[in-house]
Amino acid sequence: MATLEKIRSKGILLLIVVGAALVIFIVGDLVNSGSSYFNESSANVAKINGENIKIRDYALKIEQLNDVVRLENGSNINDEMSEQIRQMVWYSTVNENILGAECDKIGMTVTNDELADMLVGNHISRIIASNRMFVNQNGVFDVNTVKQFLLAIDGEDAENNIPYDQLNQLRNYWKYYEHAVKTMRLQEKYNDLLAEALVINPLEAKYAYDNSKVTADAVYAMKNYFAIPDSTISVSDQEVKALYNKKKEQYKQEAGADIKYISIAVRPSEDDYADVEKWIEDLKEEFTTTTDIVGITNSNSDVPYRAENLVKQQVDEDFQDFAFSGKAGDVMGPIFVNDTYKMARIVERGIMNPDSVKLRHIYLRAENAERTQALADSIQNAVKKGASFADLAVEHSLAQTGINGGEIGWISELGLDKKIATPAFSTPAKGMFQVKEGNDINLFYVEAVGKKVEKVKIAVLSRYVDASSRTHTTLYNKAKQYVVDNNTLEKFQSEAAANGYTVMTADNVDINATAINNIRKAREVVRWAFENEAGTVSDVFEIEDNIIIAAVSEKHDKGYRSMDEVKAALLSEIRRDKKGDMLLTEMEGKSISELASMGFRVDTVRNVNFSNNHAGSIGNEPALFARIATAELNKESEPVKGTFGAFVFKVIDRRETETPYNEKEETVMLSTRENYMIQYQAIEALKEAADIEDMRYKYY
Repeated sequence: MATLEKIRSKGILLLIVVGAALVIFIVGDLVNSGSSYFNESSANVAKINGENIKIRDYALKIEQLNDVVRLENGSNINDEMSEQIRQMVWYSTVNENILGAECDKIGMTVTNDELADMLVGNHISRIIASNRMFVNQNGVFDVNTVKQFLLAIDGEDAENNIPYDQLNQLRNYWKYYEHAVKTMRLQEKYNDLLAEALVINPLEAKYAYDNSKVTADAVYAMKNYFAIPDSTISVSDQEVKALYNKKKEQYKQEAGADIKYISIAVRPSEDDYADVEKWIEDLKEEFTTTTDIVGITNSNSDVPYRAENLVKQQVDEDFQDFAFSGKAGDVMGPIFVNDTYKMARIVERGIMNPDSVKLRHIYLRAENAERTQALADSIQNAVKKGASFADLAVEHSLAQTGINGGEIGWISELGLDKKIATPAFSTPAKGMFQVKEGNDINLFYVEAVGKKVEKVKIAVLSRYVDASSRTHTTLYNKAKQYVVDNNTLEKFQSEAAANGYTVMTADNVDINATAINNIRKAREVVRWAFENEAGTVSDVFEIEDNIIIAAVSEKHDKGYRSMDEVKAALLSEIRRDKKGDMLLTEMEGKSISELASMGFRVDTVRNVNFSNNHAGSIGNEPALFARIATAELNKESEPVKGTFGAFVFKVIDRRETETPYNEKEETVMLSTRENYMIQYQAIEALKEAADIEDMRYKYY
């Protein structure tokens, strides 16, 4: 169906769909009708500010977004994409509920007339305007294409012209974007309301200008805190507790678990390598003498043989020299490269073909095959008489390339369908040929031909060495026995090395996590960890090409991380502060040159002003930069305690911008910055204040 093909050829694909969704929360209730059935379910996937989110409603949203992505991708959804979709639905569900509740309180809505204006009216939403589905033949957005699409899916003949399943997909596709526009507009209104409440007054504008108008260069002496050993700094429990209480709000956490695990890669054994080596050696004679090279290769090789004409660079690099120095029938190998045994046979030499050709095409479809053929012949004759193939492509082609004069561009022979490759690389420049597809015809025009080069047909029989079922069983049984013999956390960790295993750690794994460190698809392990107590050792899990044994070392409830959990960070901060005090005492009354003789680092930092957070090789030292910005010229400072070390500095140059103060420009700049931050901070602030109970872990 043309509409479906247009979406797939022009679709924004997952990159825009996913990226935009996380910001504008565009997943919604795409099928409000029919939801009454799902509301009968009492199972909840979440509770947001007292409102239950039903699992069936939530699962329906996921499936509906799956449909949209399938429609735009034209392919199935892989595991990574599926996880992205589930995360999108979660974020959008939370954000829409929170934002919707706030807008309801103040009576903020998007009216039907306002929505229509953004969809097919005079103020088209950028979501619709940026969707390549709705561009015209010139590649420019055209509201008429939107109207034509809506007529196609909701017109009187829609159900007669489009199969039911596709029609349902297309309608959901539109509802998805319609809801995206509405939700984005609601958020824009909410952000605009907040922006109006933030007023930049003249004092702020002048303050910002004054802070950035003067830049300074300074020479400094410094010593890093790490130069003082931690062992020389004593810290009491009372100091740790006091800092913990002061910073406790920074240690909020969701439910989590610390997991110890052993990952056993299922790799081939020596016997597996020997078996494949013997297998390919035994096959060599038949591979060398057979007249059915296609059948023998493709029934045994991991890499199919397609009888393609290849230039040297397109041949397997291990056989390139052989392919262009031997003769037809010669065999090389077997050789072993990167866990693969392979051998090659030259099928044909001395093929002289263009290295590439430049093509245009016109895709034709008329009422029936006869009319399509007549149209193709008519166009071909017109071109022979001097008509422009490119102009005729714009006029007649049904393919997306039609708007560019049917241009395909330069292509090589490799990977090209034989029914196109054979005529394309044998037709001279300015020649044409036709390729039929059912009742449709592709009319090709060879615009230019590259230089002729030698090509070769070469069959490569390749077999990657995988772990055999015997090897897998051996590794699995060893892991099972390890669990039986070491079913406590202590033994799980202490006996690993003796058995050839390494224990790895994944700290504070989220209850909804789908991966553990670099192990994807580990949802089953995470779910197990939260269903068991600390100290429990798991049975054996099989995840892709790994056998996993896990143990729960610690569980964390939702709330605050304990003082013991963050003690290392607290100790580091206290020690750093004390080291700073020690260095201030050591540096007191000493000049930069004296400090240099004591081993302090001396360097210069340039272009510092009061607005700096980072500068030069120093990095993030705001306390230092603030003092440099206001210090007296050519006067050495008192010691300054910074983020990573202590400093004494001297300003050696100061410059003031020649740009005069412009209150209006400065106000606009500050307002723009504040408004930009609002759209990201507002929803986060609402989420922080919301009561969100996440129960996804029960179902996913």
